[in-house]
Amino acid sequence: MRGLTDADPDVGPGPTPGRGTLQAAFTAVAVLAALALFASGCGTGGTGARDEGPAHSDSVAPASMSPPASPSATPARVDGVKLVQDDPSIAAEVKRELKPCVGDEYPVDVSYGDLTGGSANDVVVNVLTCGDAVGVGSYVYREEHGRYENVFKVEEPPVYAEIDRGDLVVTKQVYEKGDPVSSPSGEYVITYRWSASGRFTEKYRTRNDYSSVVGEDPTVAPEAS
Repeated sequence: MRGLTDADPDVGPGPTPGRGTLQAAFTAVAVLAALALFASGCGTGGTGARDEGPAHSDSVAPASMSPPASPSATPARVDGVKLVQDDPSIAAEVKRELKPCVGDEYPVDVSYGDLTGGSANDVVVNVLTCGDAVGVGSYVYREEHGRYENVFKVEEPPVYAEIDRGDLVVTKQVYEKGDPVSSPSGEYVITYRWSASGRFTEKYRTRNDYSSVVGEDPTVAPEAS
């Protein structure tokens, strides 16, 4: 009768009791661990760049949400001819010059800008002659209570007024005795600024003398005295 510990010489040793059970247990533990890791990854939304999202995604606003640029203020156009024609302070000589040159084109230059600090743009009007475009009158109109008031005028031709960086600059050509209309001897450039008293005051004055040889024919010898 064989003992429980004696092995049959013709038959190899049998399986160790419980080996299959242990292997099954190890396999089950490994599967459960893998499932736990997978479930943990899904619960946190994945790993790597996917967890953090795109870099700085919360600090870049869509282009469609950017505020639109404010449109630049466009000055309302004013009929400079009518301003002068309806202004009782304008000299009669200037109004006589204010007539169409060609068709319905009047010899009037109109410019807009802030000269007096009002709620609307001021209007500078220059009246010229049709033939040689000589300035015969320069005026500044300021809007007050819904209408334009004349706050500056120069009627000593030739004259021309412009807006330069918030100042009113008036150019008056100077003629010496014998100067033709087309060739003045020089010019005065006068800068005016709006004052707290509600009027333009002179700030600067310069004189520019023109060369007497400009435009002369160098091949023509001067007459002997």
